[in-house]
Amino acid sequence: MTATAGEGWTPPSWEQVVREHADRVYRLAYRLSGNPHDAEDLTQETFIRVFRNLASYRPGTFEGWLHRITTNLFLDMVRRRSRLRMEGLPEDTDRLPGGGPSPEQVYSDTHLDPDLQAALDELAPEFRAAVVLCDVEGLSYEEIGATLGVKLGTVRSRIHRGRQALKAALERRRAVAEEETG
Repeated sequence: MTATAGEGWTPPSWEQVVREHADRVYRLAYRLSGNPHDAEDLTQETFIRVFRNLASYRPGTFEGWLHRITTNLFLDMVRRRSRLRMEGLPEDTDRLPGGGPSPEQVYSDTHLDPDLQAALDELAPEFRAAVVLCDVEGLSYEEIGATLGVKLGTVRSRIHRGRQALKAALERRRAVAEEETG
């Protein structure tokens, strides 16, 4: 749905929004957060925000709006965690089965190469968000600026510095792997 709000525009139903965009929002949330539990929380919180604000949605691309909400929630989560220490539940905690795609499908849709994901996880959140939005999600610099609420020069700087840090992290990982095998 690349709907542009305008005069006479009727917002889609919340169910339609979730059905059409849940996978994309989850993929972005996973790539930003690096783990499925945070991605699920971010996805859920994104759609809660959409539900609360759908009637007041204003002109622009709907996907861009979703990217902005998801990215802002991720950055808020990182800031909150830097102030709070949280302990997760044990992995053997009972979970209710979902009616969505199979775990294998979700895994293949959301997971980047493990070394790449680990290197992304090392980046500062603002660099990670810029690199993921540009190189993984394919957004333009202008769209990234609108999503993150920063100027074009800041977007370019964050992407450049993020890519440099990503390259360095990947080179470190490669060197460690070569030492272990060779």
